[in-house]
Amino acid sequence: MTNGAQEPVHRTLIVAPSWIGDAILSHSLLVPLATRHPHSAIDVFGPGWVLPVYRRMPEVRDTIENPFAHGELALGQRRQLGKRLARRGYSHAYVLPNSLKSALVPWFAGIASRTGYIGEMRYGLLTDRRKLDKQALPLMAERFAWLAQQPDTELERPITHPRLQVEPGEFAGTCERRELPLPRRLACFCPGAEYGPAKRWPTAHFAELGRQLAARGFTVWLLGSAADKPAGDEIVQASGNAATNLCGLTSLDEAIILLSAANIVVTNDSGLMHVAAALDRPTIAIYGSSSPAFTPPLSAAARVVKMDIACSPCFARKCPLGHFDCMTKLLPATVMERIETLEITT
Repeated sequence: MTNGAQEPVHRTLIVAPSWIGDAILSHSLLVPLATRHPHSAIDVFGPGWVLPVYRRMPEVRDTIENPFAHGELALGQRRQLGKRLARRGYSHAYVLPNSLKSALVPWFAGIASRTGYIGEMRYGLLTDRRKLDKQALPLMAERFAWLAQQPDTELERPITHPRLQVEPGEFAGTCERRELPLPRRLACFCPGAEYGPAKRWPTAHFAELGRQLAARGFTVWLLGSAADKPAGDEIVQASGNAATNLCGLTSLDEAIILLSAANIVVTNDSGLMHVAAALDRPTIAIYGSSSPAFTPPLSAAARVVKMDIACSPCFARKCPLGHFDCMTKLLPATVMERIETLEITT
């Protein structure tokens, strides 16, 4: 531009994934978009439960809640929503889910450039249709990042690792609001995993690790959704009250704030694992039925712990062989050994 005139605002709509971990990994797309268009305005359209993580990304201007239930077509309502969004003047849309329904609103909004991977017979709904090369792009974060580039180019590596921002004072304020004492050394356990029990380290193992860390002067908090509360109660009881169960008692945004102050996080492969990584906290990520080759915690402060057995990863929700060796044989002593390799600040 000449005469000091500002480049016109590049208005972009991101159609977000439905999983918290996937939403965090999509930050690897937002960063290059914002870098290449410094006067850009990036808005995110997604389910209400993932929007708190986007509000912690500085590249995001606004979030718009997707009102439609999973599997709900609601063609008329999607058309009406698309017309309302058309008034915002988006020039680009990036459709991250692979479903036909996820591409409808940007199409109804008349957004000129609509980018996404080929899937579910949505050829006419996308103007920039990408064919996924899984070998060239093994990581989910890489697949998101490549959408910011021209389709005939190779991915520029290294990609930007996702990062979430928490402001100074938010931790103390959250502790005061939730009547939690400020800990000197904090260990956070994330015992849940929405996908299924095959991704969950046994509660007895979490309890034993909690006892060991409490003996070393750590305050141990359990974080997760209301669905994780029963597992949290088991851990508290089996640990002799060495841990405090906060599962279901905090919002996702509050969980992000509490994790930001953790000296150590021990977590299953879950959305909160990716939160901890995006906060760059010392993290032990426990894998069983899933694989870190696809969605690892993207942080130099994270360590992956898993059993190298023939049947893992199986990617099943429940152990198909019934023995669950990939998790039961991964003992607390092994996890404690990995904790001792981390640089833990106090």
